[in-house]
Amino acid sequence: MADARTTVAAARDLAARGTALLGRVEELRARASRQLDALKADEVQRRLQAMPVSALKEAAGRGVRWAAIEQAGLRSVADVQNTRRLVGVPGVGERTAEQVTRAARAAAVAVRSETRFRFDPDRATRAQAELLVTLAALRAAEEAQTLRPHLGRLLDRTEPLADQAALLGSWWKRNLAGRRRRAEAQRALDDLAGLLAEPSTSAVVAGIAEHEQRVDPGAYRQRQLWADYGREAAAVNALLSTMDDRVDEASAQGFVPDELRQRIVAVPLDTSLLRATLRGYQQFGAQYALHQQRSMLGDEMGLGKTLQALATMCHLAANRQRRFLVVCPASVLVNWLKETERFTTLSAYVLHGPEREDAGARWLRDGGIGVTTFGTLARLPEAVRDAETALLVVDEAHYAKNPAAARTQAIAAAAGRAQRALFLTGTPMENRVEEFRALVGHLQPRLAARIDARDALAGATAFRRAVADVYLRRNQDDVLDELPERIETEAWVQLTTDDAARYRAAVAAGNVMAMRRAALESADSAKLERIKEIVAEAADDGMKVLVFSTFLPVLDLLVRELPSVCGRIDGSVAPASRQELVQDFADREDHAVLLSQIEAGGVGLNIQAASVVVLAEPHWKPSVEEQAIARAHRMGQVRPVHVHRILAKDSIDERIVEIQQGKTQLFDAFARRSEAKERDARAIDPGSVERQVVAAERERLSL
Repeated sequence: MADARTTVAAARDLAARGTALLGRVEELRARASRQLDALKADEVQRRLQAMPVSALKEAAGRGVRWAAIEQAGLRSVADVQNTRRLVGVPGVGERTAEQVTRAARAAAVAVRSETRFRFDPDRATRAQAELLVTLAALRAAEEAQTLRPHLGRLLDRTEPLADQAALLGSWWKRNLAGRRRRAEAQRALDDLAGLLAEPSTSAVVAGIAEHEQRVDPGAYRQRQLWADYGREAAAVNALLSTMDDRVDEASAQGFVPDELRQRIVAVPLDTSLLRATLRGYQQFGAQYALHQQRSMLGDEMGLGKTLQALATMCHLAANRQRRFLVVCPASVLVNWLKETERFTTLSAYVLHGPEREDAGARWLRDGGIGVTTFGTLARLPEAVRDAETALLVVDEAHYAKNPAAARTQAIAAAAGRAQRALFLTGTPMENRVEEFRALVGHLQPRLAARIDARDALAGATAFRRAVADVYLRRNQDDVLDELPERIETEAWVQLTTDDAARYRAAVAAGNVMAMRRAALESADSAKLERIKEIVAEAADDGMKVLVFSTFLPVLDLLVRELPSVCGRIDGSVAPASRQELVQDFADREDHAVLLSQIEAGGVGLNIQAASVVVLAEPHWKPSVEEQAIARAHRMGQVRPVHVHRILAKDSIDERIVEIQQGKTQLFDAFARRSEAKERDARAIDPGSVERQVVAAERERLSL
C-alpha cells in the first residue's frame, strides 16, 4: 500500500509541477506589465515635473492668474493636476482651477501616449532591475513551453493510470473493491511505475527541474542581469515590446488593406520551434508569408527579415512540413547558418562547396533548412534541386531581376517547384517598378501582368497598398516605437580560398596582425563583399554609414572599393580636420560613407548623422568597440543605429569574440595541447592572450 501511495504521489507531483511551470508565462507576463506600467508612470511624472505650468496657457484659455499660481509654488504641470491644490491659491476660483487641471490632465494623457520605456544601464534603478529580473524569468518560462507536447503526451498516459492505481493506496477502498478491480488497479500501478522509470519520463522530469529554477525571479542576480543586458538587449527589448500596444497598426502592417489584414492576423502562428520573441510587426510578417504563400518581404534594413523567414519555416515545420530551401549570396550563407542555430531548433545544411552532395543527402533524408547560393543552385545534384520543398526563401532577391541571367532562370525554376516562396529584399521597389514586376513574375505571374508603373506615382504608401497581395514593406519610421535604439547584427562570412591561404600563412608565421587582416586584404575578399552589400542597402534607404577598422591598409582598400566615401579619419588627420570631415559628412543630404580608424575616430567625435555602423573586424577590447559605436549612438540620434560586426568563420575573429564573451575555455584546450610544441620560440606577437590564440589556431589547422 505504501508503494502504491508513493508511486501515485510521484505521478501527481509530476503533473502538478509541470502544469504550474507551463502556467508561469501568464503570471510573469502580468507581473512584468505591472512593473512596466509603474516605470512608465514614473517617467510621465518626471516629464510633467519638467514641464512649466506656463505650457498650459493656450489649452487652459483666458482668465487664469498664472503669476499667482506660480507664486504659490505650483510651477510645473505635475503640480496642478489636482483641483484642490489650486482652489486655495488667492485669486483662483473653482471654475479656474477646473480649467487648469483639465488642461494639465490632457497634457498628461498626451505625454503618456508618447512615453516609451527604455532600459538605461547608466541610470540603473531598482525598479528597472526588478523588471529585468521578471523578464529573465519570463523568457525562461516561454522556453519551458517546449516541454508542453512532451508533458501533455506523458500526462495523457500517467493520469488515468494514477486514478486507477490510487485504489491500492487506501485501505478501505481496497477492501471494498472487488477482486477484478484490485487486479486492474495492480496492473495500472505496475504500468505507472514502469512509465515513471522510462528514460523519456526522466528527461521530462529533468527538464521541469531545470526550468523551475530559471522561472523563479529569486534565482537571478541583478548585477549579472545588467551585464547580460549589454549582450542580449535585442531579445529583452523584443519581449518588452510585446507588452506595449501603442504601435500604429496600419504602418506596422505595411498599409495592407483592412479586409486582407483581418485574414492575415487570423492566421495562427506556431512558434514552438522558434527560440526568439517576435516583435508585433515581425509576427505579422510571418503571418503574411503564410497566408499569401508566394510573396515578397521588403522591410527596410535592420527590421529582421531573416527572423521573419525563420519564423515562417518554424511554423511549417511544427505542422509537419519537412524541407525548406534558402538561396542567398555567398557572403551571407554563414549568417543564415548562425541565425538558424541561434533562433530555431531546426537543422541547417550547407548545400554549397565540396560537401554539398553529402549535405544534400542528409537534407533529403532528415529534412530541415538547406542553404545554398545563387551560383550553386543550378549545380546541385538533381535529386536535391528537384526535391519538394515546403518553402523557398530567396534572400537579396533583387539579384534575380534579369530574366536572361542563368541565376534568375534557376530561381524561377526553384520557385515553380516549391509549394510556397518568400523573396526577401531591402531595396525599395516603388522606385524600381520594372525590376519589381520581374520578381513578382516568379511568384504570381498573373499579378505581375497587372502591375503598372503608374502605381508608384502616388507615392510609397499608395504603391504598397496597390501591390499588397504580393509585397509587404515596413520602414523604420513605420515601427519606430517597436525598435530599440540600437540594433546589433553579427555578419558572419566564409573565408574565400585566397583569404584562407593568407590566413594560414599568417598563423604559421605567428603574426596576429596579419591574421586579423587576412579576411580583408583584397578586392575579392568575403568581408569586403559583405560590407559592399550593407553599404548598398543603406544607400537604397538613404542612410549614412560609418565604417571602422583598426588597420590603415583596410581603410586604403575601402577607399578604393566603396562608393560614396566622403572622408577618412586616421591618426594622421589633425583634430580640427577631423571635425571638418564629420561636419561635411553630416551636411550631405543623402547617403554617404565615412571611414575611420577605430582608435582615431572612436573618441571625442559626435557623428550622429550615421545610422549604420560597420566594424570591419572585432577588437580585443569590447570597450574600444563601445566607444566607436557611441560616436553615432548618442543624444541627438533620431533613428535606431544599426551596428554590423563583420566576422570571418574559422578565423581569429571567432577567438576574439570568445574572449569578448568570457568564453576563453573554448580554445584553452587547443592552446594547452600545442604550447609544448611552440617552445621552439617561433616568432609570436607578445601578449599571453595573443600567444594562446595563435597556439589554438595552429592546433586547429594542424600547423
